Amino acid sequence: MKIQRFLLLLTIVNLGLLVFLLASHGAPALTEGPVPQTVRTRAFELVDDQGRVRASLNVMPATTLANGDAYPETVLLRLITERGRPSVKISASEQSSGVGFAGPTNTKDTYVILEANGTVSSLKLRSESGREQIITP
Repeated sequence: MKIQRFLLLLTIVNLGLLVFLLASHGAPALTEGPVPQTVRTRAFELVDDQGRVRASLNVMPATTLANGDAYPETVLLRLITERGRPSVKISASEQSSGVGFAGPTNTKDTYVILEANGTVSSLKLRSESGREQIITP
C-alpha cells in the first residue's frame, strides 16, 4: 500500500514538472510579448523539407585568386532551385553591387546581370544560343 502511494505521489510530481516546463518553454512562437529586434549571425541558410539549401545569405571574405584578381569582402544572397542551381544572386560590396538571374538548370549561358561597378553601370543579357547584348548608359 505504501509503495502505491509513493508511486502516485511521484507521478503527480512528474506531471506537475511537465506542465511547468511546457508552460515556460513549450511554444515560444505562440506566446505573446516582445519580439527580438535583431538577429545576429555570420550566415543564414534556408532549407527545404529534404534538407537542401534553397537560399543563403553570407558575408564572403576578401580574396585574391591565383591569377592576381582581387575580390573585396562581399555580402551575397543566393536563391537556389530544387536541383541546387543558384538562380538569383544579389551581391553588394564597397566597390560594386549587382543582381544576376541564371537560366534553368540545363542551361550554361542564359543569364541577366545588372551591375553597378564604381561609376559604371551595365545590363548584360545572354541567351543559350550565344547571343549577348550589353546595355550601358
